[in-house]
Amino acid sequence: MEQPLFIQLGMGADLHGQNVTTAAVRAVRDAIHRNSMPGIRSMLPGGSLENMKVRVKLAVPCDHDKLDLDAVKAELPFGEVTVEVMDGGMATTSGIVIPEKGDVNDLMYVVVASVEVGR
Repeated sequence: MEQPLFIQLGMGADLHGQNVTTAAVRAVRDAIHRNSMPGIRSMLPGGSLENMKVRVKLAVPCDHDKLDLDAVKAELPFGEVTVEVMDGGMATTSGIVIPEKGDVNDLMYVVVASVEVGR
């Protein structure tokens, strides 16, 4: 990315099921779902959303190998999307194990996302 234009932050959690992808997708949605960038086309080469660069940084507490990057990228409908994963976020107790929800323990996973949009 040559020049970041917007940086959006979000947090997502999977309370039951210990699914880091679910938490990451929710973090990205949280980062972008309250934003509108009406002038973005005028800032992009050729005025095309396909020329937009999107860099996602995810702070993930564990299970990096289970993170489905394609599912995360699918949340961003435009541009060239890259994803960087780093240690962070949180794994903390939910206070209860609900096997019907896929729980194998009482942990909930929290992921923090930074979504940078630029050219």
